[in-house]
Amino acid sequence: ITNADGGVLNDPILLRLAENHFWLSLADSDILLWAQGLAVNSGLDVKVCEPDVSPLQLQGPRSREIMQSVFGDKINDLRYYWFVEFELEGIPLIISRTGWSSELGYEIYLRDGSRGDELWERLMAAGEAYGLQPGHTSTIRRIEAGMLSYHADMDSHTNPYELGLGRLVDLDMDADFVGKAALKEIAAAGVQRRQVGLLIGGEPITGSNNEFWPIMHGGEQVGVVTSAVYSPRLDANIALAMVSIEYSELGTETEIVTPMARRSAKVVEKPFYDPKKSLAALKSA
Repeated sequence: ITNADGGVLNDPILLRLAENHFWLSLADSDILLWAQGLAVNSGLDVKVCEPDVSPLQLQGPRSREIMQSVFGDKINDLRYYWFVEFELEGIPLIISRTGWSSELGYEIYLRDGSRGDELWERLMAAGEAYGLQPGHTSTIRRIEAGMLSYHADMDSHTNPYELGLGRLVDLDMDADFVGKAALKEIAAAGVQRRQVGLLIGGEPITGSNNEFWPIMHGGEQVGVVTSAVYSPRLDANIALAMVSIEYSELGTETEIVTPMARRSAKVVEKPFYDPKKSLAALKSA
């Protein structure tokens, strides 16, 4: 979803529940008021509201086994980026093969908020034998996968072409959309900066960055590190960064100014791990 200047407002998952019934499963920005304002001025007969739905993610290598123990073999037929309606002991659910982890996983949308505790306990009990624990999104895993965090790696001043997402922009469609004219101009002119992957030298980074780190080349700032972390799996400091187009080529060497010290850095391919998403897109058994 883009604004009039082609900047990214949100990168949600769209679920089509019926012919004229859609859900937007949002990323880390609020789009409700924007969508309602757009609806008022669109001339379309559409109602935009926030449904009484509570999402829960079950992610990880053993998520399929846990889901199968709860929902039966039918869950194995659910393909990557598809969803299905389920009812678990009278609890109404929609389950999709999606998630913010780049691992095999599921998003479970609870359609009756009064039964949240019941659903949670049912899943935790089923997952006990598989080592299931409550948790949060993994910064390490999402940076390894090149997954973008809104407000960190992109915002309303970042366009899809800068993020390498031009393949998702259809400027040839007959329908108009907010930002189409601006994106046509950007596509024709080319971008002045681009998101890249970086390998950062030095000792393992402790934690992740809470502010943008300047990227220097020849005494001049040429970009910023937006997300950085140490990956134990890769035994490397890895980062997502936005740099001037002249310094975005693979192999370009730069220097990072961190709160601890200056560190060397080199532009590399991203994602850093499992670039074809073979883990998340595991085929149905």
